[in-house]
Amino acid sequence: MLAITKASLRATFRSPSAVLFSIGFPLIFILVFGFIGNSGGITINVAMDKGSDTLNPVYQTLKNISNLRFSDKSDKEVNEDLEKGRLTAVILVQKATVANGPLHVQLKSSEAVSPQNISILKQIIQSVVTGLNKQTFPNTPTIAVVSDEIVKIPGRVYRTIDFILPGQLGFSLLSAGVFGVAFLFFNLRQQLVLKRFYATPIRRSYIILGETLSRVLFQLMTAIIIIGLGNIAFHFTLVHGFVTFLEIMVLSFVALLVFMGFGFIVSGLARSENTIPPFANMFTLPQFLLAGTFFSIDNFPTWLQPICKLLPLTHFNNAMRSIAFEGASLLDVWKELGILGIWGVIVYAIAIKTFKWE
Repeated sequence: MLAITKASLRATFRSPSAVLFSIGFPLIFILVFGFIGNSGGITINVAMDKGSDTLNPVYQTLKNISNLRFSDKSDKEVNEDLEKGRLTAVILVQKATVANGPLHVQLKSSEAVSPQNISILKQIIQSVVTGLNKQTFPNTPTIAVVSDEIVKIPGRVYRTIDFILPGQLGFSLLSAGVFGVAFLFFNLRQQLVLKRFYATPIRRSYIILGETLSRVLFQLMTAIIIIGLGNIAFHFTLVHGFVTFLEIMVLSFVALLVFMGFGFIVSGLARSENTIPPFANMFTLPQFLLAGTFFSIDNFPTWLQPICKLLPLTHFNNAMRSIAFEGASLLDVWKELGILGIWGVIVYAIAIKTFKWE
């Protein structure tokens, strides 16, 4: 088994396409997104301060804006979300201090939030105030004043790389798990290599384990390169340093095993080498687009988000972002690991039925 692992790993390193798809493409995306800086999102997560005046048109209008998603969590949970960058700001709408005076709108945010998101939120609030002034209160100077001063609580600085790198690592693992395994075992079967293995004193399970182990080792090396470059060149956040890195490696290992199950299914279903890409894309393309690889799934329509949350790559991306930036442990992401485990059981149950030796 170890001899097969060594030979397969050596063959993988000698394959330009394997290196390009596993390392080259993700690194290109990381470099591009690392250099272009932070980018704003369409949907902004906010919360309304419990002490806000709710009997005014500013509050009612803000609650009905589709670009703002309001949280209804407790004060403690809201503060935790602020510190971790999950919320852009807490909005406080205060009553006028004098008769017929303007309302006062104050924002509370944290250093973990993108300054661009805060700027967009302020523009949305200001546009609401301006619109109300023109339509409903044309004879008053202004119905509300938006404070330029933003109360900020401590938090980690959230960079674009903190979002994009987990997605690119998932992109690399899924691509290698599906395309790499599918082409590998189809070619071994087509070139009668598996048949030759039968003449040697080795169990069939060791053949699978040897080839699988080589893929796992190669992809974990890829993960080390991707994370290392992101951390050194673009300050990708690893909250607890080496401990966080080890937890990401364990998570990547689990996810890769699940993704390789899709590859075994494709290699068993494919009748020729030309049919592998269409079958593989059926598993990979929806996940690349809908699993939060390049954009947050919060930006998708509401009806589409439940579908996004069913995909295994979504849960890998969410778990890795929680571990890397928020400081969560593997125990804290038990739900994501559990869903990946369920996918693994389903996928390998199908793979056992479809896998062919000849």
